[in-house]
Amino acid sequence: MRIRVVQTLKLATSVAVGCSLVVVMLLGGLRLWIEHKTRDRIYVHVEDVPSRAVAIVLGAGLWADGSITPVLADRVATAADLYQAGAVRVLLFSGDNRFVDYNEPQAMFEYAVRLGVPEDAIILDYAGRRTYDSCYRARAIFGVDRALVVTQRFHAPRALYLCDALGLDAVAAVADRRDYTPRRFVWETREYLALALAWWDVNVRHPVPVLGEPLPIGEAEN
Repeated sequence: MRIRVVQTLKLATSVAVGCSLVVVMLLGGLRLWIEHKTRDRIYVHVEDVPSRAVAIVLGAGLWADGSITPVLADRVATAADLYQAGAVRVLLFSGDNRFVDYNEPQAMFEYAVRLGVPEDAIILDYAGRRTYDSCYRARAIFGVDRALVVTQRFHAPRALYLCDALGLDAVAAVADRRDYTPRRFVWETREYLALALAWWDVNVRHPVPVLGEPLPIGEAEN
């Protein structure tokens, strides 16, 4: 009886290990495929970024006091540099505002203005709860069909993959303005799972985010 239990446990362990390896290989393959698909559209230096009318600046969290995190600050600062360099005309700040005391777009707006971006060059999307939502709403609500996405290098492939799937012709500007080493491993690991979810959303689930009345960027500028 004891031998049979041990054999059963060994078999279960082997199956679990085998399944884990398959999952790792699938996630790794997906990451490599998306990296290959998007790498030629990811730009590290501001001077190399091709001009686009609109830059979509993706939210990246606020601290408990409502101030922006370093990752988000770098995205906004990079977007400000792109605007001042003439690479973009409008900054679309897309973030989460589900709660009264949590307003990513407004915090991004205030920081950008402090960096010298004119208020009338900024549009706020209050329902960009995740990357999928931001890309979907950029096209469905704001009428954007060509854009520059501003985000960190680890996130850029997924953002471009979602833009492609949702009908946006996009390139990405990298906002790596500091050393993210302490948390990079966590972010990189999370990206494998986030990419799998992005693939599932695009190919299986097809979720529809919070929408509303269309507000094309051209009209929003007037």
